[in-house]
Amino acid sequence: MGARRALHFVFKVGDRPQSARFYRELLGMSVLRHEEFEEGCKASCNGPYDGKWSKTMVGYGPEDNHFVAELTYNYGIGEYRLGNDFLGITLVSSQAVSNAKKMGWPIREVTSGVFETEAPGGYKFYLEDKEQPKKDPVLKVTLGVSNLQNSVNYWSSLLEMKIYEKDEEKQRALLGYAENQCKLELKAIGGMVDHGTAFGRIAFSCAKEELPKIEALMKKENQKILTPLVSLDTPGKATVQVVILADPDGHEICFVGDEAFRDLSKVDPNGAKLLDDAMASDNSEEWFAAHNMKKAAA
Repeated sequence: MGARRALHFVFKVGDRPQSARFYRELLGMSVLRHEEFEEGCKASCNGPYDGKWSKTMVGYGPEDNHFVAELTYNYGIGEYRLGNDFLGITLVSSQAVSNAKKMGWPIREVTSGVFETEAPGGYKFYLEDKEQPKKDPVLKVTLGVSNLQNSVNYWSSLLEMKIYEKDEEKQRALLGYAENQCKLELKAIGGMVDHGTAFGRIAFSCAKEELPKIEALMKKENQKILTPLVSLDTPGKATVQVVILADPDGHEICFVGDEAFRDLSKVDPNGAKLLDDAMASDNSEEWFAAHNMKKAAA
């Protein structure tokens, strides 16, 4: 197996300006790139929606060596229903804790030195109140699972993740592809996993030649493939190949060819302006208000 990398987690956002404020002003992330699309993604990157949407990548540094967030905004959708699938992202940043307090953003200390806050839409973030490290401060993504052992078997045996920690008593496990990467924490929730309509997706890269092998393995093991190997185009940027899987609880997993993704994911110095311009020209709220309507709740 070639080197695999944890890349990003996909969030659906209904309020794009407030979401941008949270990730930029509170967490202190930068806009890495912003893209607008006139129709839905072939790999359902924006969810099961066909209309106009945008993708904004935000993070603490380039996607080559940082785990980042992908904010997908569907112009006609104002809110999404949360499930119990996404349990949080943990990162290290005393500055983010300070920012939240200054902004008056709701925040509470859940254990000594760890604060919980929520992004617009209800997505939980856990902020360790320590100086932000020079390396990627994003430590882990936590997902809820119905059966810990089944999930650990899937991620470690089929997707070849290393098990860093496993605690049967607390029903949690920590896995990853490398010590210096964001980890995946699996936590048993004592019941079935509900993805709501806000369900996200976690993305990893691998060597391009591994993609058909991953797909073939999942077919052989009778595991779910949501999107068979497909090429995705981004206007003016690299075309990437992806395969989208679902784990035993239906968590969506994207594997993308690494070489093309490194090209696609280069930081765009105009990313922040593109996002700001898109938000300034987005009159969807006014259109719905003028027609005495509200945006759809997914």
